[in-house]
Amino acid sequence: MHEIALLLQNLDAETTKKIVATALLLIPVIFAIAIAIVMIPCWIILKKAGFSPWLALLCVLPSLGTLVLLYVLAFAQWKVVPAPQLGWAPQPPIPPPHPPQPPKA
Repeated sequence: MHEIALLLQNLDAETTKKIVATALLLIPVIFAIAIAIVMIPCWIILKKAGFSPWLALLCVLPSLGTLVLLYVLAFAQWKVVPAPQLGWAPQPPIPPPHPPQPPKA
């Protein structure tokens, strides 16, 4: 932080204003992108777990909201049916042979 102050100290006032204005524009954009990077996977996980995906809006509060969401997912009863296990399915039993039919006259 001190290095930035030293760099800004040697610049004229107009250049410093431009740098600060650019930073003030970029910081909210970077913050919104960071929230989206966390919120989109949370939305999908909540949908798959059977919860309302709107709970992903808790990610807007980065530290507290995401922590609450993590605890909700960890300790709540998920409302989904377990996925079927992959592998060979047992073969159905072979039906018994039919008794021979008498010839029709």
